[in-house]
Amino acid sequence: MKVIVCGAGQVGTTIARHLSTEGMNVTVIDLDEDQIRRVDESYDVRGVVGHASHPHVLANAGARDADMLIAVTQSDEVNMVACQVAYSLFGVKSRIARLRHAGYLAQDKTGLYAAEHLPIDVIISPEIQVAEGISHRLRAPGAFDMVPMAGNRVELLGIHVDTGGCAILDRRLADWEEGEASQPMSIVAIMRDGRSFVPDRDDRLQIGDDVYVIAPTARVSEVMALFGHRDKIARQIVIIGAGNVGVHLAQKLRRASRRISITLIEQNKARAEAVARELGSGIIVLQGDALDRELLEEAQVGRAETIVAVTNDDETNIFVSVLAKQAGCSRAITLVNKRTYEGLIPTLGIDAVVSPSAVTISSVLRHVRRGSITALYTLREDFGEVIEADITAASRLLRAPLGMLGLPPGMRIGAVVRDGVAFVPDDDTQLQEGDQVVALVTYSYLRLAEAWLGAEQGRKR
Repeated sequence: MKVIVCGAGQVGTTIARHLSTEGMNVTVIDLDEDQIRRVDESYDVRGVVGHASHPHVLANAGARDADMLIAVTQSDEVNMVACQVAYSLFGVKSRIARLRHAGYLAQDKTGLYAAEHLPIDVIISPEIQVAEGISHRLRAPGAFDMVPMAGNRVELLGIHVDTGGCAILDRRLADWEEGEASQPMSIVAIMRDGRSFVPDRDDRLQIGDDVYVIAPTARVSEVMALFGHRDKIARQIVIIGAGNVGVHLAQKLRRASRRISITLIEQNKARAEAVARELGSGIIVLQGDALDRELLEEAQVGRAETIVAVTNDDETNIFVSVLAKQAGCSRAITLVNKRTYEGLIPTLGIDAVVSPSAVTISSVLRHVRRGSITALYTLREDFGEVIEADITAASRLLRAPLGMLGLPPGMRIGAVVRDGVAFVPDDDTQLQEGDQVVALVTYSYLRLAEAWLGAEQGRKR
């Protein structure tokens, strides 16, 4: 499969690296010569310097033979025109574009993104997806990550092990699993001291661990209680930043419940006034610098259960989250783009971090994958991802019960959906054709996992 990636920023280079390691022929376009040189030197991809929407640049990148174009530059307009040129002049079969401006996202009756108008097959809107993700996390206050899967029948939960009330603490996972008549979850990954690994039966959870578990949606409350988290859903929320993320989140929360008290802080006066008119009287909009303690007191941040900091400035988001926690706010959800802050965040008491770039990468990979396997969510870009897969007649997983298959150590099946019902499998579970599985796969075992799933024949190369 031949893919052109427009944009050599954090998102574009990460996507290129992923696709290259999966054996795809990848070319990256960017105006920045230094970025292209780093791509050339660091990954098994080809770099082209130039404007991603210019026909001669796309031709030089091999657009005539490309199967897919992924446009993730910083400009919506460049991304849209690149898709148009790729379609009209070179007949590129599939086109994905990242778009941020709300005005471009509305799907009206004129069919803006129809092939005869603006041929974009998949639109990725990280701001809206981030807002959706934050809204989902607010339903499980003790989780730092929460992702719906398998048609909302299964949840991927990221949970801090930060309380002695955790029922699994310091117990061999095998002992705990054997003591449960019906497993409410599967622990698929542990992050400890900067290291990520798939646990085995002899591992034990420790205070300070971050764990990812896969569980049927109906048992999420039970899972959170096992980890000692019995937090109530937030009813008083302060949102910092009235950009696309903040406004979309406020609107979604207001539609979900009129009982939630929402205060929105925006520094730009004109933007604050416009958003106040748009949101109406049900949401309080304050104008000013969120780092001003007096303004935070006016917003009653100390009484709020959750602060959500989603401005365009990482430093503002981090510092206002710290100030809110110091004032007594129970929980902080913070938007951070820069990878350099990843190691710092846990030391500051911030409960959950959201990354627009990670959301975009997962979304793009989801649409690049073909056949029975679909990338759903990336767990740390150097570790692995959670996948959904349909069990077809070609799957080697049908040969025997799971405990007898000898699955790769980097592959952990966390849930099975059969006839619309989700459950956590055990060693005796025999998969059936038509089942859907949700599994963690580390990147070192991704190709092998595809072979087990019988997915390679369905993938485009």
